[in-house]
Amino acid sequence: MNGRIARASLRLKGGDRVEVDLPDPAGLPGSGATRLVPEPIPIAIVYEDDSILVLDKPAGLVVHPGAGGERGTLAHALLHHCPAIEGVGGPGRPGIVHRLDKGTSGLMVVAKTGRSYRGLVEALRERTVRRVYRALVWGSPAAEAGVVESRIGRDPRSRKRMAVVQAPAGRPARSRWRVRRRFGPVTEVEVSLDTGRTHQIRVHLAHLRHPVVGDPVYGGRPKKLLSLREAERSLPAVLLDLLPRQALHATELELNHPVTGATLRFQSPVPPDFARALELIQAWTERSRG
Repeated sequence: MNGRIARASLRLKGGDRVEVDLPDPAGLPGSGATRLVPEPIPIAIVYEDDSILVLDKPAGLVVHPGAGGERGTLAHALLHHCPAIEGVGGPGRPGIVHRLDKGTSGLMVVAKTGRSYRGLVEALRERTVRRVYRALVWGSPAAEAGVVESRIGRDPRSRKRMAVVQAPAGRPARSRWRVRRRFGPVTEVEVSLDTGRTHQIRVHLAHLRHPVVGDPVYGGRPKKLLSLREAERSLPAVLLDLLPRQALHATELELNHPVTGATLRFQSPVPPDFARALELIQAWTERSRG
């Protein structure tokens, strides 16, 4: 309420702004929807025990059912792999405590029990889970590193997008970034999350005027690259043909196990499409300098 998490006992008064994240109606009592049906969709499991599961999500896989995608999601795959996870975390989202966008690849942790679910949700709330991403962005940031701290909420001009908004609208969000490599019109950056808002990295990088390469929503398309010199404009079309999704990969995940307390660290190299894009950019840069 008014941009802050509200207690259930809080009384409302005139002028208060209330924002609610509604769960997907699939599987809710009285919704008329059917239960999720397990599907034998392959998932790359990095780690698993009786309490949690860490996986490496490929780009293109939707995490849970939603508008326009009721089948073939990660949720369906998880139910097939571990049927007992069905009642963990709410209907339609078995064990899922955080998500990656469809076009984003990389590491995710999933809870297999109610206890581990509550522990992971609390750890995310307390910001003790370390999540690091690699991204390719258009342009070359002026600084070598920085912090973006701004509120993120629904874009008032398009309800399907998120945007940086002014207080008290939206929810506080903070991302830390640093440059890994510069390639002229493209830069590879590393981003770590202090919060986990919808589309946070994509929105924050676009807000810096360095949108993620291949991002179809927040300005990563060639027509947005009006500032490029004519000699640089040959790269976008080739690069986007090679990498037809946002160039964003969850490469590191570190957390304390919600049951044992042990510190767990996982790393995921960039997938083949991302790696090929890096090779193309490197080769283009070398030719341009030559």
